[in-house]
Amino acid sequence: MTLSPPSPKAAEATPERRKPGLAQRHGYAMLVSIAVIMGGLCIICSQSLDIPLRDPDGFLGPAWIRLPLLVLGAFVADVLPRTLFRARGNPGRFKAEASLLIREHWTKERIKLVTIGLISFYVTYVSYRNLKNFLPFIMATDGKPTKYDQALHRMDEAMLFGHDPSSLLHSMLGTGISAHVLSYIYLIFLPMVPISVVIWAVWSRNVSFGYWFITSQCICWSLGTLSYYAIPTLGPNFFFPWLYTDLPNTGVAQLQDALFNGRQNILFDPFSSGVQSVAGFASLHVAITVSLALVGHYTLRSKWLRITLWIYSGTTILATTYFGWHYIADDIAGLAIALTAVYLAALGTGQKFDRRGRSSHPTTATAEVPIDDEDPGLGRG
Repeated sequence: MTLSPPSPKAAEATPERRKPGLAQRHGYAMLVSIAVIMGGLCIICSQSLDIPLRDPDGFLGPAWIRLPLLVLGAFVADVLPRTLFRARGNPGRFKAEASLLIREHWTKERIKLVTIGLISFYVTYVSYRNLKNFLPFIMATDGKPTKYDQALHRMDEAMLFGHDPSSLLHSMLGTGISAHVLSYIYLIFLPMVPISVVIWAVWSRNVSFGYWFITSQCICWSLGTLSYYAIPTLGPNFFFPWLYTDLPNTGVAQLQDALFNGRQNILFDPFSSGVQSVAGFASLHVAITVSLALVGHYTLRSKWLRITLWIYSGTTILATTYFGWHYIADDIAGLAIALTAVYLAALGTGQKFDRRGRSSHPTTATAEVPIDDEDPGLGRG
């Protein structure tokens, strides 16, 4: 990555903006605090319930393996092709060009962002998964998990004049090719979450944008956990399964079956070693994808990338209702979480916006990545 030289405006920045130490503490303070709080709550609940903490498997295995592998892959993807390009096919120049690229991009501030960002994200996400696992045991009445699905389903029907939202979508979009397309879009979320965090940590033009994105993601997971405990639900497909018998066998259907079986094992098998991952309110698919699109809207310079993220977010919201993952209230709450998370993370990482709110100007300058008020974008510079 070729970094732009400091602009005249950056050189005239105030002392507070030019001090890397002060700037970096500002950038990651909120992120680390969220991880500490989530981790603490997770440990307290685990000890109280006498249920061990678990590192749930996912894309590429457990998170403690997945994230380092993604960073290694990003490092190779960042250095190798540009080394080959700069060396112009001359093997004798490979080492020198690779060393130069590493010095240019993998600075002290970048390494700090990658390290602090991924560790904080890992702690927050794994805590979220475990707190979600504890939900039916903590939120229970007379030994039975508390659920508000009936109330939210009635709200859906009231908003749609007696109609069920998923049934309307099935009749409008059909249950053939549309189901398979929406299933594919919905399942992209699984690898997208860790990959997007690594991308912003490794390739954000200013480390401030990396802290902003990762902090907003961690706030989404934290507020989502809170919402699960505020209004516990299973979701339409799990509470009203007969409404979805017209759908074909897709990857989403298989995932829903696996999650239902996982929940049953946790509730009724004392020797189960998995985690239960069923919770409806609020929709974190909505919260995470909308926050991704929002931060991308303010930091990405490529218009087609910004448009792609908004389209992806919109179709994901559609899929949550189509497959019965969430009620309408879940999606609305997910949207509120996204807006809150992006705003709070912007405050926590020192983002400034122009009068029209079109772009973000980082205020966390670093020694090698200074503020450039003329070029507030994210990406290769």
